[in-house]
Amino acid sequence: MLKVAMISTGEEVLHGDITDTNAAWLSALFFQRGFPLLRRTTVGDQLEVLATEIEHCSLTADVVIVNGGLGPTTDDLTAQAAAIAANVGLALVDEWVEAMEQKYAKLGREMPETNLKQAMLPEGAEVLDNPIGTACGFAMQINRAWVFFTPGVPSEFKKMTHEQILPRLEASCSTNARECVRLHTFGLSESVIGQSLQPIALPEGFELGYRSAIPFIEVKVFCPPEHQQTGALVSAIASRLGDNLVGHNQPLLGAVGELIEKNGYSLALAEHYTGGFLTSWLHDDIRFAEHIAQSWVLGRDDAPEHTAKLPLEAALSLAQAAREKNQADIGLAVGTGQDGAVGVALVTPEGEWAQQVTTKRRYAARDHRYVLAALGLDMLRRWLEGKPVFGHSESLQRIAQIETKN
Repeated sequence: MLKVAMISTGEEVLHGDITDTNAAWLSALFFQRGFPLLRRTTVGDQLEVLATEIEHCSLTADVVIVNGGLGPTTDDLTAQAAAIAANVGLALVDEWVEAMEQKYAKLGREMPETNLKQAMLPEGAEVLDNPIGTACGFAMQINRAWVFFTPGVPSEFKKMTHEQILPRLEASCSTNARECVRLHTFGLSESVIGQSLQPIALPEGFELGYRSAIPFIEVKVFCPPEHQQTGALVSAIASRLGDNLVGHNQPLLGAVGELIEKNGYSLALAEHYTGGFLTSWLHDDIRFAEHIAQSWVLGRDDAPEHTAKLPLEAALSLAQAAREKNQADIGLAVGTGQDGAVGVALVTPEGEWAQQVTTKRRYAARDHRYVLAALGLDMLRRWLEGKPVFGHSESLQRIAQIETKN
């Protein structure tokens, strides 16, 4: 198996000022394309430390991806560190100077002299084009490894990876590429899912993985491309997940957005406890955004005629009022909280459902809002799919409910 390593650079990445989304993205992509990472490290803006790490990886890996540190400022040290690791000098690459000048000319600007630093590359390095930014990438052989140096800006990094790096690897190396089928669940714990799926025998070359991100668990089925047993295996897993399966190769938001668009329903929202979290989340899907008639975000003293009631009845009143006053097909509400219990309600042309829930574990404030927003969206999914609106959740306890069908 090809040994692949990745080095992320920058003090802001090392100390957590920014999240290293590039490393997570590359790890997932390379795994699926048959080049799994065996080592991943982060180094700050320290020339000798970075040069040592590049040299170490070049002696132990076949391919090394170095991300970041190609800018024009004094703390961008990657090209210099690469030259030290390869024991070569730096040379000005005229073709990239010309490319940068053209980029600035298109913007009606003159290139700052400091940008010349971005064309100072280790001797013998191959330029990797960057059609988006001014930092070219470059590749070179160092010891046993091919080392690819890439810009840290995510859009530039991803384009260079797809267009410059992967084609080179796939042309010169055999791969063990695998597809990944993703099954998204809500209401189940990772341990319960693992126990439920334990009796399923995986064919050779298949593997299961799990990803937990409150309030969802994602089951990942890694399989050989276009394998004839994939469909049957995924169906068996989906059957064991039951109606807690909220999305096939897409999360809950995308799955429900697709159903809303297909049916053409309009939706009115009312939020008290979640404070607009649900509204903001739904607007992440353009299909939802186009079908939301209106959203109410209520403060502590708003709508006393609703909040004066018990949480369950208050939530149902909010959903009814939102639907009726906005002439929407569906009303969805997250009501107020009382003694740790919150009401969530759904009103549709076919009936009304409301449930009052408490949590079985302590959540941070944002996570709690996310769980309740997901509960409301899952109630909507269940109704759209013709399933029981009230589902099972291992993290929530239903203490009261109302169900009225028209």
